[in-house]
Amino acid sequence: MTMQTMTQYTLLIIVWIAWCTLHSALVGLSLTELLRKRFPHASRYYRIVYNVVSVVTLAPVLLYSFSLHGTPIFSWQGPWRFVQMALAVPALIFFVAGARHYDLFQFLGLRQLKDEKTCSVLTDDCSLDTSGFLSLVRHPWYTGGLFIIWARPLDTSALLTNLVLTGYFVVGTRLEERKLTAQFGQEYTDYQQRVSMFLPVKWIAGRMRKKA
Repeated sequence: MTMQTMTQYTLLIIVWIAWCTLHSALVGLSLTELLRKRFPHASRYYRIVYNVVSVVTLAPVLLYSFSLHGTPIFSWQGPWRFVQMALAVPALIFFVAGARHYDLFQFLGLRQLKDEKTCSVLTDDCSLDTSGFLSLVRHPWYTGGLFIIWARPLDTSALLTNLVLTGYFVVGTRLEERKLTAQFGQEYTDYQQRVSMFLPVKWIAGRMRKKA
């Protein structure tokens, strides 16, 4: 690997970490509470602004990442195709099942414009939904995201990107749960005790105990 190539990959790691840090900071409890207190009537616009900033700043990072596309380190070929499908199909299930519990207008920030209230969850009434698929895992979209990024062919650029994003998903989820605990208190703490974060480990263990 040449010095130029090493510099390019180092920059790739830096820009991904910078984007992940910005993305997490913008939804951090300290910032959102500060804005809500200082600009109570403007806080309803925050979700829309956050989404726009996230997409606009993500675009150049993705373009740079794709520009470094090189020879695959690993390709899903032969029997490995089954492993790829074992990641891709559940990822789709987690995305679709999660979407059934989330409100699109809340996610986009449009409902906040009408109702003038913000919350840490994506339900239409800002209540904590723990039913259905959310009784299996607490963060199905993050799980789907983790599965889908690792289901693609891996070159050096993709591998480095995946490692940073995996760390971001884990850390970002922890930060999000701090906000949820602050909003729902014991209700969310009890939910954490009952339901696993990414994979339905506790649900499976509970089913096995019942059969034993």
